Amino acid sequence: MSSPSLTPPVVLLLSVTAGTAVASVYFVQPLLDTIANDLNVSAGAAGLLVTAGQIGFAFGLALLVPLGDLLDRRRLIAGMLAVSALVSLAAGLAPTFSVLCVVLVLVGITSAAAQIVVPFAASLAAEDQRGRVTGTVMSGLLLGILLARTISGAISEIGGWRLVFFVAAIVVGLLALLVWRMLPSVTAPATTSYAGLLRSVLVLVREHPVLRGRMALGLLSMAQFSAMWTASSFLLARTYHFSDGVIGLFGLAGAAGALGAPLVGRLADRGHGHHATTAAWLCLLTGWGLLAWGNHNLTALITGMLVFDLGAQGAQISNQNKIYSLDPDARSRITTAYMVTYLIGGMLGSVIASYTYQLSGWTTVCTLGATTAAAGLTIWGLLHKLIEHENLSRRTKVIQNPIQPS
Repeated sequence: MSSPSLTPPVVLLLSVTAGTAVASVYFVQPLLDTIANDLNVSAGAAGLLVTAGQIGFAFGLALLVPLGDLLDRRRLIAGMLAVSALVSLAAGLAPTFSVLCVVLVLVGITSAAAQIVVPFAASLAAEDQRGRVTGTVMSGLLLGILLARTISGAISEIGGWRLVFFVAAIVVGLLALLVWRMLPSVTAPATTSYAGLLRSVLVLVREHPVLRGRMALGLLSMAQFSAMWTASSFLLARTYHFSDGVIGLFGLAGAAGALGAPLVGRLADRGHGHHATTAAWLCLLTGWGLLAWGNHNLTALITGMLVFDLGAQGAQISNQNKIYSLDPDARSRITTAYMVTYLIGGMLGSVIASYTYQLSGWTTVCTLGATTAAAGLTIWGLLHKLIEHENLSRRTKVIQNPIQPS
């Protein structure tokens, strides 16, 4: 049965909030070539703008997201969105490349509100609907990441890259007001101090091998995701000679893949999460093959983006649905542990892809991506065997030591 607080309008607001908050980190991605020319920096240096936002996002995840287990999440989300509106305005006014980098770190910190929304939705959902609700909210978050490129490219075509951040400031500010008025106020489950809360994140990582395995998978999937979208911006601008607006439209191919996220959640609710994870990683591997062909064939590139993003979103939903079942009272801290590692993968992916593209081109980027996908499949195989072994051990103990009547 659904929670009385989790009405369809609330689920919609949670989805839009997650997507809008995280989109601020990715608005810059299709604008890299334009910003590089405008601020007189190289392609490799411009790629650091993506990394700056991800560094900030990682700090927000590490230091602010755990507060979701200690404070009223509605107040926390609304406050972070309000600050995000202010720093987005500052990004639009940034006079130099170095100032823009610093401001994008702040944008990233406040955008971590998106990862407070996801465990908030999971905590409001009934047990038998958690996968579906989490998948729906994650669809909103993932669509925000992908459509950020389309939206920012279109706005840049109209009024330049700075207008993108001015519009973002207005939208995020309005969203902060809606969150304050519409989301329910819920008492936080944790009663420890802030320092104890942060220490408990490490305890959770130590106690849950499944969490550690999913963290490794998250790092590898996000490294590929960030590498593909960062390098593809340069490919589309320099090989296909597309404008910012057209480059942004390629986010629609990825958005089509993100629509499969609720399906992955439903599969998890029905006990088929392991099949969904395997299929997701096979999609990532297949996607890289099509993307490599896309160096000379636009249809293959678009198809590769769709298949690749279906795999990336499926892997993320499978990971998060699994880790949220580990400890219901620590979902924000589990999110911190998982997403910090996830963002480290994103930072590595964007930096490596920028410089790899500059030195060796698109084909080398795709080769590295496919190798990473193969490594992820291998890790998933080992993790699945570990889970099966633990389940078998538990069943054996129950059979050998049945509960005796008193």
